[in-house]
Amino acid sequence: MGLDEIATKPHEQLAAHLAGKMEAVNLLIRERMASRHAPRIPQVTAHLVEAGGKRLRPMLVLATADLCGYDGPFDVHLAATVEFIHTATLLHDDVVDESAQRRGRPTANLLWDNKSSVLVGDYLFARAFQLMVEPGSLRVLDILSNASATIAEGEVLQLSAAQDLATTEDIYLQVVRGKTAALFSAATEVGGVIAGAPETQIKALFEYGDALGIAFQIVDDLLDYQGDAKSTGKNVGDDFRERKLTLPVIKAVSAANAEERAFWKRTIEKGDQRDGDLEHALALMQSHGALEQTRAEALDWAARARAAIAVLPDHPVRGMLDRLAGYVVARIS
Repeated sequence: MGLDEIATKPHEQLAAHLAGKMEAVNLLIRERMASRHAPRIPQVTAHLVEAGGKRLRPMLVLATADLCGYDGPFDVHLAATVEFIHTATLLHDDVVDESAQRRGRPTANLLWDNKSSVLVGDYLFARAFQLMVEPGSLRVLDILSNASATIAEGEVLQLSAAQDLATTEDIYLQVVRGKTAALFSAATEVGGVIAGAPETQIKALFEYGDALGIAFQIVDDLLDYQGDAKSTGKNVGDDFRERKLTLPVIKAVSAANAEERAFWKRTIEKGDQRDGDLEHALALMQSHGALEQTRAEALDWAARARAAIAVLPDHPVRGMLDRLAGYVVARIS
């Protein structure tokens, strides 16, 4: 089942349920990304923030806080915090990856320059820390600041692991936990913390966000080889061309014979890529079942996310979060 075949998408249900809060988040984001002295900051930020993304991470903060009965104002601050952290990492990622397209649009570093993207990303991180302090919760500050450090650590680990054929699935999972899952789990966890939920529920929310984030990234990595540019916003095989050792390639390398390993060493480690190499890489992944195994792992992580929230209170939002885990893997189901 493809995403377009799902009549009412779970993130749209969440958006409708949280419409008032999300409008407050959007207003706060626009207010805090302003700069009297550096007009390029709102220009660059607006290009990415208003590019039509699903705002999934801030919605997870609002949804989990609502699920746990929170009725105060600071879930809005924390939702905006998470979106600022996410946007800052995207700006930095596009510079590191030398990307030219995101969500089907030119990247900020292409429209402006690398310096602007890096510095505006730094500005958004600073704004995020200002926002996360405002609720006055040391535990919330601990969760979000740790997530920020984990994200940066994951990105640095990826630099050394991405083109090394010795990279294992465990190292890949560590990278994914850093670059993607850390912010998902922080978003779901702080929603429970700000609401004063019992520790069992906060733990369940963390586990849900962690598993959802891992499934989300594995799907993204799989679609790099099986998706289409119109729906994914990037070209098929970009990860191969950028010499990234994602899960499908790691699985193919682990099953490779000497001749196949030499191919991966030439194309990934040495960067000597020629016409037809992408097609050969795809054939190798198919022959060793790497794509199907990757798909199975994504589905398993989505199932873990759904199982984690079974202990949470019976609430409409819990059903939406359950369906959201299924939606994340719908494109590969």
